[in-house]
Amino acid sequence: MLAQLLEQYVSLGIFLLAAGLGVFSLLAWRRERDRRMVIVTIGYAMFAVYGLVVFLEYVLLPYLPYRLLELLEHGSAILILGGLLAFFAALTRD
Repeated sequence: MLAQLLEQYVSLGIFLLAAGLGVFSLLAWRRERDRRMVIVTIGYAMFAVYGLVVFLEYVLLPYLPYRLLELLEHGSAILILGGLLAFFAALTRD
């Protein structure tokens, strides 16, 4: 039970922080029109979606089959990989 609460609160924190940083990155892109900021915004969006999926896993448990939720949670980890690749692309872009 404690592990589930910890995972849920950390995932909510990931969602909120990534969404906030994504908004700031989008605002920076609108001000500067630097294409790298769009890539960074996309990376933060991927982190936010991952955090939201993991957070909602326990909320949706009574409504969806457990196997489907576990597949969504573990499958959404690919968003972390995509976000990291987006940050790498933004750093190496001229």
